[in-house]
Amino acid sequence: MVKNQGKYGFIDKTGKVVIPCKWEKAYPFSEDLSKVMDNNQRWGFINKMGKQVIPCKWKDAYSFFEGLALVQDNNGKWGFIDKTGRLVIPCIWKEADSFTEGLAGVWDNNEKSGFIDKTGKLVIPCQWDSTHGFSEGLGKVWNDTGDELRGFIDKTGKVVIPLKWHSAGDFSEGLASVENENEKWGFIDKTGKLVIPCKWTDASDFSEGLACVMEGDWGHGKNGYIDRTGKIIIPCKWKGAMDFSEGLAGVKDDSGKWGYINKSGTLVISCKWKTARGFSDGIAWVTDSDGKDYRINKKGQILK
Repeated sequence: MVKNQGKYGFIDKTGKVVIPCKWEKAYPFSEDLSKVMDNNQRWGFINKMGKQVIPCKWKDAYSFFEGLALVQDNNGKWGFIDKTGRLVIPCIWKEADSFTEGLAGVWDNNEKSGFIDKTGKLVIPCQWDSTHGFSEGLGKVWNDTGDELRGFIDKTGKVVIPLKWHSAGDFSEGLASVENENEKWGFIDKTGKLVIPCKWTDASDFSEGLACVMEGDWGHGKNGYIDRTGKIIIPCKWKGAMDFSEGLAGVKDDSGKWGYINKSGTLVISCKWKTARGFSDGIAWVTDSDGKDYRINKKGQILK
């Protein structure tokens, strides 16, 4: 995705413009479709040929996940369309999330949340103040009262991990990050057992066998990586760090510049970029100190 004269379009891997920059806004492709905004501030979808396959008629929209996209009608209510643009779940919900693992979180007019299936049937009643999508068979739930403690339910709606954590990530590679009452982070397994002690200032979800953690106070802490046993694999020496993708992770040094390390912690792309993103299909987007965007390969070479 690229921007030219205030409009958005798309380039291919060679840098050739394949979809002209004519959209007010555009988002990365998801399931072969990209959501785009036209001059009337309405959302629709285009395919990878640039053809508009779903008209720009929605007040708001999310990208496609699991074959369905969340859309908002003129009354501010949410429902779901399929890839033909057909409204398959009516716009009756006050709020909603995209589908994950066959279920989507929805909020009713009483601002309570539950989950629907792809037929639109409410399969887990709206009884929670907040929910988050399912990951590895478990969904995060909490109530916005008191300490707002987090827990997890299964797909029948049964609480399988009690609401006792002050914050929590999603399950990834069998583990989820959790924050205790002392504002320290560790990891639980799917039984709710704390398998990596809460001793980190912050922690991300596991990705490619490693999780980013922070030690030290906020604002002055440093980031590194642990494995699934909690062992430090890459020392906490980076001012900022991303999850691993395609074997590399973006890291920020003390000067505030970004580069990339491999899983041994070796800096393989020097820290010289103002911003950086994760690798996808062997390419990452970076920005220099002048705000100019570039695409680089895994050797750090700028692609035309």
